Amino acid sequence: MKRRDLIKKLTQNGWWLDRHGADHDIYTNGNKSQPIPRHNEINEITANSILRKTGLK
Repeated sequence: MKRRDLIKKLTQNGWWLDRHGADHDIYTNGNKSQPIPRHNEINEITANSILRKTGLK
């Protein structure tokens, strides 16, 4: 999955960029935070895991 598509899904569902980490960007919804790797293409297994953890899948 493209990183920008994953971020688009997050931001459309109330998540926003909290801060930049060393290798990841940290997104939050106010209660939870989720690191998003800085790769153009994110492995499908990783992307699905992130979506599950954020409650979007």
